[in-house]
Parts: sequence; C-alpha cells; structure tokens
Amino acid sequence: MDITHLTPDAEGSIEWPSFSNDKKAVVTLGAFDGMHLGHQAVIKRVVELAHQHGAFSVVILFDPRPAFVHGWAASHHGEEPAAQNVDAEALTSVDDRLHRMEQFGVDHVLVVHYTLAFAAMSYIFFLGRLTGKLGMRTLVLGQDAAMGRGREGDVKHIANLAVATGVFELDVVDDRGPGEVRIPRDFKPEAPSGWGEPVDPLANATKAERRAWSKKNQAKAMRAWSSTNVRYLLAHGRIQDANAILGAPHAIEGEVVHGEERGRTIGFPTANLGADIAGYIPVDGVYAGWLVDGENRWPAAISIGTKPTFSEKTGLNERVVEAYCLTDEWIDLYGHKVRVEFIGFLRPQVKFDGPDQLVDELKRNVEETKRLTA
Repeated sequence: MDITHLTPDAEGSIEWPSFSNDKKAVVTLGAFDGMHLGHQAVIKRVVELAHQHGAFSVVILFDPRPAFVHGWAASHHGEEPAAQNVDAEALTSVDDRLHRMEQFGVDHVLVVHYTLAFAAMSYIFFLGRLTGKLGMRTLVLGQDAAMGRGREGDVKHIANLAVATGVFELDVVDDRGPGEVRIPRDFKPEAPSGWGEPVDPLANATKAERRAWSKKNQAKAMRAWSSTNVRYLLAHGRIQDANAILGAPHAIEGEVVHGEERGRTIGFPTANLGADIAGYIPVDGVYAGWLVDGENRWPAAISIGTKPTFSEKTGLNERVVEAYCLTDEWIDLYGHKVRVEFIGFLRPQVKFDGPDQLVDELKRNVEETKRLTA
C-alpha cells in the first residue's frame, strides 16, 4: 500500500498526485476513527469496485480528525491545534488506521493534514480536483457523509452533481448499523458503580422512559455504527458493546515505563504505560484484556486511573494505565511499545481497608480475566 502525506497551502489547496493516465480510481474519504464496522463496509466496497473496474482503490484520510480541529478552533478563538496538542478523543492512531486499511487491500492512502482553510473549500471544487487529478471514476460514501464548506456537500447534492457532470459515479454504502441510539449531547466519562460488564440503561425502558431520559440528558439520535457511539460506550465502561461495533477489541498503545512498583510489593507486578498513549483510554476501572508485545500475547488484568495532575498536551488530567500479565514467567518490557486490548469491564476503582483485602480482590480479578480471555 502506498502512503502519501499532503498538506494544504494557506488557501486550502492541495497538490494532488497523479496516479495514471490509463487507470481510474475508486475513492472514499474521511477520518475513519476507530475503523468500526461502518468504516469497514465503505472501504471494502472501495476495494471491491476497484477490482471490478481495474482501478486503483484510494482512501483520503483526514488527520487530525475534523471534529478535533473545529472543536479546538471554537474554544481557542479560531486557532488551529498545534502539532504538540494531542487529540485525546481519537479512538485510534493514524498508524493503526493505516494498518487496517492495508489489511483490506487498499492501494493508495492520501493522508491529508486537515486545516480550516481546507475545510472551507467548496465541495464542487474539491470533487473536481479528485476527478481531474486522481482520475476518480467512483466516489464511495456512507449514507450521512458530508463534505466541503459548511458540510454543504451531502449525499443528495453529490448525487445530483454526479448525474449533472457525468464524470464520476456515486456509490452509497449502508454504514449505519442496526438502528439508532441516543447519546447525551455533552457526555462525560462516568465509571460504572457495580462489578461486571455494565448494561445499556435503556435496554428494557418503555418509550415514555426513553423520552424522559433523552430529555433529561439532552440526548441526540445517532446511528449505531459511529465513532461517537463507540467513544460514549468506552467512556461508560461498556467494552463489549463497543467491541461489537468495532468488530475487534478496542486497543491502546504506549511505551512501558517504570512506575511506583506498588503492585510488585504485593505480588502483582504490572507493566505501566507512559504518558504518550495512542488511542482512547476508557473510563477509570479494572478491565480484562490482553497485553501484546510484537508476536507475544498475554491475558492481562488492566487498571486505569486518573491523576490529579493536568496535561497541557491533552487538556485533561493525566491517566494511569497498568497491566498485570497472567504468566508465570518474568517478562521485562521496559522500553517496549506494547498494545493493550480490552475484552470486558471487571469493576470500578475502589479503596480497600488494607493490603489483604486488595490482594483477595486482585485474585478474583485474575480469575475473571482468565474466564473472559479463555
């Protein structure tokens, strides 16, 4: 898979590459954060159509996420985020998304540095460049996709443009998933209070109860397969529901560093991730999952907490991620970049009366992790 990084100029224009005068391209575009089942449906369709027509399969990947850029600008007097500002709401790193796209057989990924000037371009001009420069014969989009200044280029307008010009086709994929969900407009992470995987609070609610809940929480309707829904689920400890949308275990990546080593003193040494963690960190709690180091995988009980110290990079309080590997072997992971995959929520973070009570609970967490990862 060929990867090209592109940066718009001050006016938002991009020097698009030219692939071939004799071969067309099937194109899609977006942030693809999380690479959930909806994203996968769109990208698989791009590859499928490219094979059918003997064309290149091309993904235009926006980085940073448009939502992060616009949100930052709204709260920072119109300024764009700098390189050192970390998007703590991103579900996955760009590298992770690129890896998944390569697995799906994409030929070319154009990683576009998303800027406000680029966002202000007309969708008609933008699509004209894709047909003229990339040789786009087909544009593949999800059902609620929109692009260009003020998101004017929705599926309906683009379909009309395709018919009017006759130079490209629009292929719309059903990427919405099973129905709609309702998500509070400005939700914050909230740890479950009970032990075990939390359930949907509206699972058995009546229509009247759902309306009352939506009104109280200012909830908005959203398609089930969405990055926002995955983020909401992870922020409430609902790992299994999130994984069902992702089609794989949610994961974060970071370097193993020296911690306070309190776990070692009670027989539970942990691998501690450093401050630079790629991927969305779920709400505080203890989880079952896996710790992955290259080709090596170990079941792990994972503890996530929040420090009182503030991070200038993320604009949030610093987080702590520790993974206790279920292995009898001593493994030295210091300095290794590892992947932590989440399978299920075990319990909230609680204070214990003493070390004996803590050890007893950790033993129970280990047994439950063994069960969930068997």
